[in-house]
Amino acid sequence: MTDSKNIQRTILPEPTLRRLPWYLAYVTLLDNLHVEHVSSTQISKELNVDASQIAKDLSFLNIKGKTRIGYDVHQLTKELVDFLGFKKKHNAVVIGAGSLGAALMNDKGLSQYGLNIVAGFDVNEEIIGTHVGDIPVYDIAELKERQKENHAQIAILTVPVNHSQSAANDVIEAGIKAIWNFTPFRIKAPADVVIANTSIYAHLALIYNRMAERK
Repeated sequence: MTDSKNIQRTILPEPTLRRLPWYLAYVTLLDNLHVEHVSSTQISKELNVDASQIAKDLSFLNIKGKTRIGYDVHQLTKELVDFLGFKKKHNAVVIGAGSLGAALMNDKGLSQYGLNIVAGFDVNEEIIGTHVGDIPVYDIAELKERQKENHAQIAILTVPVNHSQSAANDVIEAGIKAIWNFTPFRIKAPADVVIANTSIYAHLALIYNRMAERK
């Protein structure tokens, strides 16, 4: 296998990037069971992804299995973890420390994937100055100043939809270059700001629609 740190990440298609964590989750299970090798066919059966697609996805990272042996499970796990950045700490702030924002701040499992939430920000005077677990909540007006000490790389946007763009503007002005957007609003940002949209409402709509089709 080749050191994935030297791969130019910009060449990876988004669907490939979305599948890589699936592969990691499965081979991590195998690694914990001390399984030494796994083939793309075996991964395919477990994850319902075509074996040729799996091989192609891993080839983007210059990861190749051996004929009739497959992939070294421990090495594949390590290279996927390294490439996906889950072992590197990424400071993050939550913008909107209400129910969803607080839930994410309380989710200790996110730290296993390198997400280190250092602060929350809100406009609600009742929660400003409090803590969610051990994470402080500040006034959104302090975001830019607090950024000097937080050094956040990522802002997690969990504000009401009518405040989505203005909150994103505050994040951009503070110099944060990545936004994980949980609102159903497609925010606008400069080209050098990374945006990942995770709409709970869109997923619910999909579930409800598919359920209705099966009645």
